[in-house]
Amino acid sequence: MKTADLKLEIISKIAELKEVRIIEEIKRLLDFELSKDVYNLSSEQLNAIEESRKEYKIGDCLNDDEATNDINQWLSEK
Repeated sequence: MKTADLKLEIISKIAELKEVRIIEEIKRLLDFELSKDVYNLSSEQLNAIEESRKEYKIGDCLNDDEATNDINQWLSEK
């Protein structure tokens, strides 16, 4: 689907929405995506990123297949 067609489809669906909460969420997402402002991270966020980078460098992470298997196993539990 071409970008112009996709935009028109989205505009049409938004025009049909009656739920204000969903419209507000779409607006929030668009405002964020179109903002030229620099997003500043908190010290907690920066620490979490640094910790994740360290874990990644030492290989302490799951690959896509492992993560998918873990999720599927978790979803199948009752």
